[in-house]
Amino acid sequence: MYRKIKVIIIFSIVFTSFSYAQRYQIYEGGFENISDIKSFNVAFNYENIQVHGFESEEDFLKEKMEKRKANPEKAAAFRRDWFSNRDQYYNPAFINYFNNYFKKGERKIVVDSPYLMKVNLTWIYPGYALEPAKLSVTIEFIDTINSKKLLVVHFEKVIGMEKKTIEIDEYERVIGAFEKLAKNLAIQLK
Repeated sequence: MYRKIKVIIIFSIVFTSFSYAQRYQIYEGGFENISDIKSFNVAFNYENIQVHGFESEEDFLKEKMEKRKANPEKAAAFRRDWFSNRDQYYNPAFINYFNNYFKKGERKIVVDSPYLMKVNLTWIYPGYALEPAKLSVTIEFIDTINSKKLLVVHFEKVIGMEKKTIEIDEYERVIGAFEKLAKNLAIQLK
């Protein structure tokens, strides 16, 4: 009797660990559909992103700006940086990590590929000084010549890369999450 319970508990732990480690779900197509594709163009979509703990991205920004209302310049800078950090830091961090992961150039993000990797951000947790940022993202791989989706995969709550220092700046923590997303995707494409 006890042996059966032990086996069930061990099986449950292993199964739970395996499913937790996957942290992605294929919505359409399969990785085999893009196995022969060596280069992708990339586009980032932040249009419908939700911020953890807030009804909307705008509610998040209102609260952060309200906290800085004593210094209007600082409040305006927070809002401006929230959006500009995407092109300045996050998108390049994803691209650089992805390209560097494939040291022999097996896969590459380039500007002129007919295959589009559309990175749709759906949820973000910016983290705190001691806690990494997290992202949920749906990535669509599209053959733009034929307007055909080859693969749609969702990565749920990707936890940012651990840094050896405390990251006070929010954008540093979010960069870590984009790098981890690139790593998780690259592992599936290897």
